[in-house]
Amino acid sequence: MASPSRHLDLGCGTAPRNPYRADQVFGVDIREGLSAPGVQAIVAANLNVAPVPFPDSHFDSLSAYDFLEHVPRVSIDHASGRTHLPFITLMNEIWRVLKPDGRFYAVTPAFPHEKAWRDPTHVNILTAKSHRYFTRPELGGRMYGFQGDFELIRQTRCYFRRDYEPAWPGLGGWALRGLERAAGKAAHLVWEMRAIKAAPAPEP
Repeated sequence: MASPSRHLDLGCGTAPRNPYRADQVFGVDIREGLSAPGVQAIVAANLNVAPVPFPDSHFDSLSAYDFLEHVPRVSIDHASGRTHLPFITLMNEIWRVLKPDGRFYAVTPAFPHEKAWRDPTHVNILTAKSHRYFTRPELGGRMYGFQGDFELIRQTRCYFRRDYEPAWPGLGGWALRGLERAAGKAAHLVWEMRAIKAAPAPEP
């Protein structure tokens, strides 16, 4: 019997999302004591300074909705003077907890739309080329300590309105996307990536 599929939603609040319709849903949020109906657990963690609190290769999929823009690119430990790269570290963690071929789905307001800058807590503004630091063939983040390996399945701009922005929204969906882009409403960038990693060794 196949084990149940597991999904993790980062920055989930009290409503973890499940875009791939996994059997089990987990969440991570900075607040403690959260729960939601039908959700296995919402674990408290500040992912700007702490690892994703789950084991290696644990999830079939992982999502981040309006979350990546809140993760600092650089932080400084003033006591030691050491520089940290929280966004690079988070991308390492996302790759770590995904199973081989696991899916990462992210939605973030992106440059050059003004919504990327409107919220004063947005500190990590992504562009249409930011994925190249984490995806083949460039993997440009290697120079900064990125140890993961993702393949970009797709990237699109949209006016985000649903849990999963479909790759092929149908003729009407394509027309609506075109109108929204022309009207300057396509504020969000969607990433869908696949984790490239060797399968874990079987347990003895």
